[in-house]
Amino acid sequence: MTTDPLLNKIESAAFPAVLAVYLIATAFYFVFVAAKKEKAGVFAYRLMIAGFIAHTFCIAVRGVNAGRLPLTNQYEFAMAFAWGIALCFLIFVKKYDFNALGCFVAPVIFLVIGYAAMQSKDIHALMPALQSNWLAFHVCTAIIAYGSFGVAFGVAMVFLFREKLQSSAFARMHFPDEQMLDTITYRAVSLGFLFLTLCIVTGSIWAKRAWGTYWNWDPKETWSLITWIIYAIYLHLRLNKGLRGRKSAIFAALGFAAVIFTYVGVNTLLAGLHSYR
Repeated sequence: MTTDPLLNKIESAAFPAVLAVYLIATAFYFVFVAAKKEKAGVFAYRLMIAGFIAHTFCIAVRGVNAGRLPLTNQYEFAMAFAWGIALCFLIFVKKYDFNALGCFVAPVIFLVIGYAAMQSKDIHALMPALQSNWLAFHVCTAIIAYGSFGVAFGVAMVFLFREKLQSSAFARMHFPDEQMLDTITYRAVSLGFLFLTLCIVTGSIWAKRAWGTYWNWDPKETWSLITWIIYAIYLHLRLNKGLRGRKSAIFAALGFAAVIFTYVGVNTLLAGLHSYR
């Protein structure tokens, strides 16, 4: 596939910049929480905004260069996955004034971008199965779902580690109380669950058009369903059995582990219809 050399150079320059900004933001968030430096937290948040803007620019350049939505191989989806987490992170930080969350979410974003760095950045024409208008609906819902689950994971980690900081005035100032942390986790999971449901539904419609059946028990489909079931159980236990506190946080963390395996593990270890390189 023919691409624009200039756009290739722009993307090649923008990608390491994005990676570097998220890494520096992660470092400043650690300083913010570990050394209790207020200015480090403010600077880290500004870096996250700058990183998100640069990240968006990098994805947009690739989309223009490819002449399609850049959502069809491991590199592109890893970039989109990290973008979704960054977007949801910025929204939740703004809504709940919870900047310290970045200490747990920024490293996840950096690691996902790092995974993208290990993938092939070559641009290829769409394979026939991907030449569908359902691509945007299916993958975009997955991005928001995974992004929301990433934030829920970060909040769950805050909950689990907060006990070690609960006697600190800094913790009381910058970390919500346990009830609010539990509520934020629930809301992030609920948002992710909604979009994961839409992801599975749109994927089934797409599969019917591409392969003639709504469900193929492909490894990616199977693990997406397993992830959906895990979060469905979480919501059921919370709404009907009063699941709260530490158990709720552990459940949310395990759910994100399933998300990571669905994306990285399945693509690495299990061949299937979704093994797009």
